[in-house]
Amino acid sequence: MNANHSGLIDTMMSLPIFQAEWVLYLLIGISLLSVAVMIERGVFLRRHRVNVDVVKNDLMRHLNRGDFEGAAAMLERHDSMETNTVLYGLKNHAMGPDSVEDLLAGAARKEQARYERRLPLLATVASNAPFIGLFGTVLGIIRAFKELSGNMSEASSSVMAGIAEALIATAVGLLVAIPAVIAFNAFKGVVNHRVEDMNLLSSILTANLKAAPGSESGESGKAA
Repeated sequence: MNANHSGLIDTMMSLPIFQAEWVLYLLIGISLLSVAVMIERGVFLRRHRVNVDVVKNDLMRHLNRGDFEGAAAMLERHDSMETNTVLYGLKNHAMGPDSVEDLLAGAARKEQARYERRLPLLATVASNAPFIGLFGTVLGIIRAFKELSGNMSEASSSVMAGIAEALIATAVGLLVAIPAVIAFNAFKGVVNHRVEDMNLLSSILTANLKAAPGSESGESGKAA
């Protein structure tokens, strides 16, 4: 029974999955992927940012004059979450304030999804890289004790060396996860801030449409 048990263990230990080295290569690959996502998202957010204060003032000036075409032309000069969302509602202003609000909500979800693209990958790396590193450490410790069982005369040096090598996987896992956590939180904060700016510009548009003469909201306000 013991011989069979030992043979099974030897067979399992010979499998590639029980070699700790592949875990390090996996972590290195994940690290390169997460860095690529960080660079891509950073460039994207920088390229698609807009000065909301300037856009807000220009939008209000055009809307107060009833110049919807001018407002649309101004917004089309930018490619950002804030301007694209408001532009979609502005182009359909003739449908009325209530319909425009629904259109703005749909456009906002689409734009937010565009800005949050690939961020779930960073969250996955941040949450799972330490566990992958821990898995590599466990494999390394298993091999260290396996070698110890076959060479008791060098017990101390064999175990210490094996454990030291095994802990590298945990260290690399943390090294991969920490930047991913920082980047995810930073990008998420930027997106949330731009969502707030988008909501502000959307509110300016809908408020102007509701106050415009002939709109249902405007007429009900006058009747009151």
